[in-house]
Amino acid sequence: MNDYHHGDLRRAVLDRALEIVADQGASALSLRAIATDLGVSHTAPRHHFGSNTGLLTAIAVEGFGMLRDRLVELRLAQAPFIELGVAYVEFAAAHPGHFAVMFQPTLLDGDDPALAEASDGAFAELRAGVEAIAPAAGVAEAAAAVTAAWSLMHGLAALDLTGNLERSRIREMLGVTDLAEIARRAGGLLGGSSGAS
Repeated sequence: MNDYHHGDLRRAVLDRALEIVADQGASALSLRAIATDLGVSHTAPRHHFGSNTGLLTAIAVEGFGMLRDRLVELRLAQAPFIELGVAYVEFAAAHPGHFAVMFQPTLLDGDDPALAEASDGAFAELRAGVEAIAPAAGVAEAAAAVTAAWSLMHGLAALDLTGNLERSRIREMLGVTDLAEIARRAGGLLGGSSGAS
């Protein structure tokens, strides 16, 4: 058995779970298999997460926290609204395991207060985009623009992660290989809302 110091096993379980989710999907996740992979007792991961649902919820909490932190950086830097969408797509590409579970409520413990706090924090930053563009567009129109932008960027992230963006040869048609640039070009089609600061 490996000798994990306090806190190290929790991180090791999360990291292994993220690899599994990114490579095989959340349905392949098993605390027992992760324990075997890590060379610890089958009950050790349960001490930290309780169940697969607890583990997936912890992944989502961490993911929402990382996304929120990035969006806060952009807000404080007064980045244009479209850069929030670009950051969203970049986050999904860099953290596919997190992204795969964050928006799957049936996989998560909806009563977990840490999940509520983390997801609310990330969504608050997305809603801040409404405030940024509302003076020019009005609140309802700005909210519709944010919905359209979020849908577009979430869809683009999903297309990239599933390999469909590559299979469709969109990069070739656009003459652009960089995912962030594809996001900016796609977001630019939303008009003034996508580029508003």
